[in-house]
Amino acid sequence: MTRVKQVLDVALQWMCIVLLAALVVIVAWQVFARQVLSDPSTWSEELAKYVFIWLGLFGAALVFGERGHIAVDALVRKLPERWQRRDAVFCQVVIGVFAALVLVYGGWQVSALAWNQAMPGLPLMVGWLYLALPLSGVLVLFYTVYHLVAVVRGAEGAAVDGEPDAI
Repeated sequence: MTRVKQVLDVALQWMCIVLLAALVVIVAWQVFARQVLSDPSTWSEELAKYVFIWLGLFGAALVFGERGHIAVDALVRKLPERWQRRDAVFCQVVIGVFAALVLVYGGWQVSALAWNQAMPGLPLMVGWLYLALPLSGVLVLFYTVYHLVAVVRGAEGAAVDGEPDAI
C-alpha cells in the first residue's frame, strides 16, 4: 500500500504541475489577447476557471495525502496517547464518510446530471468539470484508508507535527 501511495503522490504532483502550468499559459494568453491584441479571448476565462477548480481539488487531495492540511490539535496533543489515537481514527472515519458521500457519490450524481450540458465558451460538456469531484474523492478516500491503517498499526503518529523545528 505504501508503494501505491508513493506512485500516486508522484502522479498527483505531476498532474498539479501540469495544471498549474496550463493555468499560467491560459491566463497569460487572456491578458495578452486583451491588452496587446485588443481582442479578448472568448474561451480563456472559462477554461482558466475550470483548470483552477481541477487544480484546487487535486492539490487538496495531494496535501491531504501528505498530511499537510490544517489541523488545530492543541487540545488533542494534551491527551494521553491512547486518546490521541482514538481521535485520529475518529477524524479519519469522518473524513472518509464525507469523501464517500459528498465528493464521490454527490460528485458522481452532479456530473451525471450535467453530462450533456454544453459549456458556452468551450467545446466540452459541463459533466467533465464536475468529474473532478468524484475523482478527487476517490483519492481522498484512498489516503484516508492509508492513514487510518497507519495510525491503527502505530506506523504513523496520531498527531502529526507539521511545524518546522525552531532555529
